[in-house]
Amino acid sequence: MSATGLDVFDKTLQTTNLWLDEIMAEHGPDRQTAWHILGAVLHAVRDRLPAELAVHLGAQLPLLVRGLYYDQWHFSREAGQERSLEHFLDHIDQGLKNIRPINRLEAARTVFGVLNRHLTGGQVEKVRNTLSHEVRALWP
Repeated sequence: MSATGLDVFDKTLQTTNLWLDEIMAEHGPDRQTAWHILGAVLHAVRDRLPAELAVHLGAQLPLLVRGLYYDQWHFSREAGQERSLEHFLDHIDQGLKNIRPINRLEAARTVFGVLNRHLTGGQVEKVRNTLSHEVRALWP
């Protein structure tokens, strides 16, 4: 029997929980912390992509994760111009500031691994190739 009564909701809950479980395997058993890690890294990536590629990436995400991804996004033609690793990691820090301390490098690597496992290879490659060499080096 369906948990929500809608297959699309059940599927996104199942997939989102799978992603969160993978993050929790690396960062501890707190689902809320895993959700913050996922959002912080996705926002840091999103804000470094050209708008068209950011939208294509968003379309690949599970429905719940897609909502997280687009949360607080303000379209800007200048997005992605700051490409340094330090700026990328500072962006992640901002998303993690209200939770227990998390290693931001490990957070990025973990979420990149989740994306590798669950998105199409072509989409992952396009996103990776758009990021700076320093950030790309974190991607497994």
